[in-house]
Amino acid sequence: MNNLTYDYPLIRKKLEKALDPERYEHTLGVAVTSRMLARIYGADEASAYTAGLLHDCAKNLPHKEKLKMCEKEKLEVSEVEKANPGLLHAKVGAIVARDVYGISDPDILNAIRSHTTGRPEMSLLEKIIFTADYIEPGREERPGLTELRKEAFTDLDECVFHILDATLRYLGNTAKAIDPATRETFIYYSDRRLK
Repeated sequence: MNNLTYDYPLIRKKLEKALDPERYEHTLGVAVTSRMLARIYGADEASAYTAGLLHDCAKNLPHKEKLKMCEKEKLEVSEVEKANPGLLHAKVGAIVARDVYGISDPDILNAIRSHTTGRPEMSLLEKIIFTADYIEPGREERPGLTELRKEAFTDLDECVFHILDATLRYLGNTAKAIDPATRETFIYYSDRRLK
């Protein structure tokens, strides 16, 4: 369990300045949803709330700045990410959480880093943030969201799989580029269901 304490009023104040109002509201929704999921699945609630609060902390950074930060940190940037730098906000978010918000817990940083695409073998906290980002109450309605919200509170692994499936279907239907990490994560969780 995480014994660190965070200055949430200060974090929220900084986030409110860094994010547009709609993104800030989404962030609060993800933080609260993450805490609720943590309570159900026995994860550390403070870690879940913190990761949820900071998961989009780099969302409003200019694309050039995101690319520069990745270069400075020697992070690999895929062709899909180069073509769609908005996808980098998760990787860069872990850097911002560490450098601007003082987060050193590797599980929190990993949860921020993988909240968009997921990754094979996610920790419980990573799965919670990945799921909370998709189902938080402020998200606009889309097909299957009501069912996913219910499933998130009864079978987290199955919900992760269904979110990945829905994401790939949506991206495939809109001809948007699919990050290879999303497909890799989907295959991993699909294979786990067959075992």
